Amino acid sequence: MTLQKVTINTDFENFDLLKLVDQGGCSSKLPAAELAKALAGLPKVEDENLLVNIDTHDDAGVYKINDEQALVLTTDFFPPICSDPYDFGQISAANSLSDVYAMGGKVLTALNLVLFPANVPMTILKEILRGGHDKVTEAGGIIVGGHTIEDDIPKYGLAVTGTVHPDKFITNAGAKPGDILILTKPLGTGAIISAKKIDLAEDETYQKAIDTMKLLNDKGAEIMNEYSVKCATDITGFGLIGHALKMARGSEVSIKIKADSVPAIEKVIDLIDMGCIPGAAFRNLEFTSDDCLFENSVDYNHKMLLLDAQTSGGLLICTPAEKADEMVGKLRNSKYPEAAIVGVVTEKAEKAIIVH
Repeated sequence: MTLQKVTINTDFENFDLLKLVDQGGCSSKLPAAELAKALAGLPKVEDENLLVNIDTHDDAGVYKINDEQALVLTTDFFPPICSDPYDFGQISAANSLSDVYAMGGKVLTALNLVLFPANVPMTILKEILRGGHDKVTEAGGIIVGGHTIEDDIPKYGLAVTGTVHPDKFITNAGAKPGDILILTKPLGTGAIISAKKIDLAEDETYQKAIDTMKLLNDKGAEIMNEYSVKCATDITGFGLIGHALKMARGSEVSIKIKADSVPAIEKVIDLIDMGCIPGAAFRNLEFTSDDCLFENSVDYNHKMLLLDAQTSGGLLICTPAEKADEMVGKLRNSKYPEAAIVGVVTEKAEKAIIVH
């Protein structure tokens, strides 16, 4: 038996990471329903200092060190979500750091996680790592090392450690009836990347998706802490509906989402209408279908937007109604100009999520 030699374009300037993958970014997550089966029945960790574990499928674990400090611990990595390696490094790092921000924490250190093909130029890997380094530095953290192995498809991410006060961390299980839901970033990155792969996304639309994914959620975390927010999550591979469902279940409430109030990247609805819908959106539909009601007034394109798998998405924040407008104003004036009120928390109903 002879091995067939794989030819890789070694022209750095024209190297396109998207050509190496069928699905990248957070679209490559395992289906939530199947993951739940794998996690079911695993031994439960009991430790009085473990403040947040996997029970509510929260964004990160929180471990108390002393009365003034707790560690926020998280990790994330995935295949390429864009063409340029430096952009990929930045986006993957921003996505990994986001879990710390969703818990209200500050970034401390990070470790690189790298899987990389032996037949792809090392200059590509260097650019990926440079992108990750620059984004961690922007976040105020430092990269202290990492681990690399060979794999057929490149993958990159971080294991991140952050800090938070043990009495002030934010979880996805603290929503209260009457709370207003705010989303900080527009949706649509999954659909736009799918369109890019088949040359349907305009350069301006694609660049908007890249810029959105590179944007840190650090200022969002600062504003949440300023307003003493108790409940939030970030929107990634399970889409707005999937992550809202986890919030509703963890908090034992229901959530109403107003579809036409949800911010979307310009022209993404047109792309969805053309069929640019990643497979992860349909997996998210399957995961949420039993506990989510889409009213007849919600058209198909907006339904799929809300299920679209996001990479390095925004924060979904719960806040008391009297603070909502002021918080939206602060978010828009910081670095999230499209932040918007998208829903409300209600008493637990027959369905956990109602979209109207």
